Amino acid sequence: MNNCKKEYSLWLNKAVDDKDLIDELGQMDEASVEDAFYRNLAFGTGGLRGTIGAGTNRMNIYTVGKASQGLAEYLNTKFLNPSVVIGYDSRIKSDVFAKYAATVFAANGITVHIWPELLPVPTVSFATRYLHASAGVMITASHNPSKYNGYKVYGDDGCQITTDAASEILAQIEKVDIFDGIKKDSFENGINTKQISYISDEVLTAFIEEVKSQSVLYGEEVNKDLAIVYSPLNGTGLKPVTRVLKETGYTNITVVSEQEKPDGKFPTCPYPNPEIKEAMALGMDYAKRQGADLLLATDPDCDRVGIAVKDIKGLRGPIGDYVLLTGNETGILLLDYICSRRIAAGKMPANPVMVKTIVTSDMAAQVAENYGVRVIDCLTGFKFIGEQIGFMEAEGKENDYIFGMEESYGYLTGGYVRDKDAVDGAFMICEMFAYYASRGIGLIEKLDELYKKYGYRLNTLHSFEFDGAAGAEKMQNIMKAFRGKISEFGGHKIEKRIDYLPGVDGLPKSDVLKFMLESNASVVVRPSGTEPKIKFYISVTADSMESAATKGKMIVDDIMAIMK
Repeated sequence: MNNCKKEYSLWLNKAVDDKDLIDELGQMDEASVEDAFYRNLAFGTGGLRGTIGAGTNRMNIYTVGKASQGLAEYLNTKFLNPSVVIGYDSRIKSDVFAKYAATVFAANGITVHIWPELLPVPTVSFATRYLHASAGVMITASHNPSKYNGYKVYGDDGCQITTDAASEILAQIEKVDIFDGIKKDSFENGINTKQISYISDEVLTAFIEEVKSQSVLYGEEVNKDLAIVYSPLNGTGLKPVTRVLKETGYTNITVVSEQEKPDGKFPTCPYPNPEIKEAMALGMDYAKRQGADLLLATDPDCDRVGIAVKDIKGLRGPIGDYVLLTGNETGILLLDYICSRRIAAGKMPANPVMVKTIVTSDMAAQVAENYGVRVIDCLTGFKFIGEQIGFMEAEGKENDYIFGMEESYGYLTGGYVRDKDAVDGAFMICEMFAYYASRGIGLIEKLDELYKKYGYRLNTLHSFEFDGAAGAEKMQNIMKAFRGKISEFGGHKIEKRIDYLPGVDGLPKSDVLKFMLESNASVVVRPSGTEPKIKFYISVTADSMESAATKGKMIVDDIMAIMK
């Protein structure tokens, strides 16, 4: 606590560039001082992410400035004339942090290309590649609640930085004095000297065209007059998603007005994540009132997309009810659609590859195998899927990649970016829906057909949050407990356990455990890399939804007992 008090006193004297921080510092009690200063905000492959506010463990202009100075030092050692692309989303202070970072890079002699308006995170990956920049920075906290913001870093390949690069950048960051070690200039001066420039519309149009080119209709006509309800969840998706859909013929679009405009407070969806039922509630109301065919919602930085569809035949409940599909279900439908269409059109590469994360449903592997598609499993995080595309590109085999998916509602159908892309996801979902609808098939029916073929799988995610210093210690103790002597979950014996901490099958070291259970079930335990949470991914196979739900509950009960 003494170090916290010392750091707090320093901030009281030197944090004078942001009135909000001055006010907050003046109102802190002992507990809030400890939480704000007990550590530096962690920097890793996901960059920075934390609560907005005063302190070394918070997102503010000083922690953003320190990270930018460290990244600038790294870029100046690695590149002759480095440049960086910067983007930002709708979150509180995102635009402020983006411009502040730009001034730090510019003051360090680095050319800055900044998007002139808020746009999805995949546009940063795209622009980094398109403009041949040395790095990309996106100011976003993705799907987190409004109190969060973050700083995501991309390499010159448009992929999130690797573990090695993150370690090198962190070493540079740690050398920087948070108040006296940061070079900076005014944003206006950077614009005037052309050290900072706005990215042109040409680049956004190029991105849009790449998304449109992902179509697998190959000229086949379908009825695109389906009624779509779309919510950008007060984020960045409105302009690019509606533009792609309208330019490809989907014009019957209703936008959820309360969630249309960018708003970092997310007044109608406190947890702006399409994985969460509550975030989809307003869109579901719109869909019901209008009798829409399809509901789409993208998270604030528009790299995740969730959907709801009408249950035409009552396979999941009353006929006509709207059903939210999980990320696994939507991904499996897309994989099957893409494979079937490519084969039918003679467009499947000779050696097709799909990439998924280890926590994504193994049913995807069954579907891929059915179509002769090789599956690559990688660690959780789309950066690892992007990395695999890069490996293929280096071997001249980028076109072998046909699809990447993760259970957390992330999809990508091409190598034009190296991160999940909800603009692409929304477009491909609409195309898939229209294709099947033209043949009188609903997505629930198609999914049921796949379950009958491969077996019914229930995949659920259970998250538990642990805030502050005490929470971090609690998470460590929980992981120790799960590495202890456990023989079964929910009456299902453990047949195999995989600890990814030392590194497995050439994958990077990661604090993840996977338990393979009898009866074709599994449990994955993983602390989040961006939030103070431990996540449990449970997969069970059964003959019916009810039976699977019962098995899943028994497993959850055992997990809860171990966590006590």
